Amino acid sequence: MDMMPQAVVTPPSPRIMAERQVRIEARDVNIFYGEKHAIKNLSIAIPDRAVSSFIGPSGCGKSTFLRAINRMNDTIPTCRMTGDITLDGNSIYDRDLDVVQLRAKIGMVFQKPNPFPKSIYENVAYGPRIHGISNSKTELDEIVEKSLKRAGLWEEVKDRLNHPGTGLSGGQQQRLCIASAIAVSPEVILMDEPCSALDPIATARIEELIDELKQNYCIVIVTHSMQQAARVSQLTAFFHLGILVEFGDTDEMFTAPQEKRTQDYITGRFG
Repeated sequence: MDMMPQAVVTPPSPRIMAERQVRIEARDVNIFYGEKHAIKNLSIAIPDRAVSSFIGPSGCGKSTFLRAINRMNDTIPTCRMTGDITLDGNSIYDRDLDVVQLRAKIGMVFQKPNPFPKSIYENVAYGPRIHGISNSKTELDEIVEKSLKRAGLWEEVKDRLNHPGTGLSGGQQQRLCIASAIAVSPEVILMDEPCSALDPIATARIEELIDELKQNYCIVIVTHSMQQAARVSQLTAFFHLGILVEFGDTDEMFTAPQEKRTQDYITGRFG
C-alpha cells in the first residue's frame, strides 16, 4: 500500500489572486505510463496573468503534468489520464474538442529550441496561416512583426526575415519559438525548461521576456533551477514522486515552506 504523505496545497494569497481569474484548473488528475503511476491525485488552480513555476527533482512528474495541460501526452500510446483539466471552466479533455485549436490556445515552448527548417518569417507565419488568423499578406506581415517585437527579436532579425530560423543563435531561436507561439494569440504559454540549453546572457533575456509576457498571458514554466523560479514566478508548485506537495506564493515557498519535503528540497537535502 502506498503510504506516501499527500500534498499540503495552499491556495495562492489574496495578493496574488487580486484581479486575476483562475485560468487552468486540474481536479484529481492521475497520469499513468503503462503501469507507472506518474501523477497522483493532483488538484491545482492556476491564475491568469502570472507566472507559475513547477519545481522538483528529475522524474517527479512536473513535465508530465505540463504536457497534460495541452494534451501533448496524447501522442504517447502508453499514457492515460483520469480526472479532468479545464481552461476557463471548459474541459480540455472533452471528446468533441479540437486538439489543434486547443494547442493554439495553449502554446508550448520546449527545452531545446525547435524552429522549423524554414525562414524566420515562415516560422512565425506558419501558425496564423494554418489557423486562418490572417486574411491577407499585409495582415500576416503585421502579425509576424508584432510577434517578433513581443518576443524581443524584431530589431535583431528585421533585415533578414528570409534567412533560415535555424541559423540564429540558441537564445534567438528560443525567442523565435516564443514569437511563433504567441503569433496565434494563445491564452496560455507553457514552457518546459526553456533556458536549460542556453547560456547565462540568453537565459537573462528569456527571463526578461517572461516577465513582460505575464502582463497578458497565463504562463506555466517547468524549471530545474530554483533560482530561476524565484526570479520569474509569482507562484511555485513543488512536485515529488508524482505528488504535488505544495503550491503557493513563490516568496513564501522559498522562505517559509509549509511542508518538510519542500524545505528539504529547497535547502539541498535531496534532489
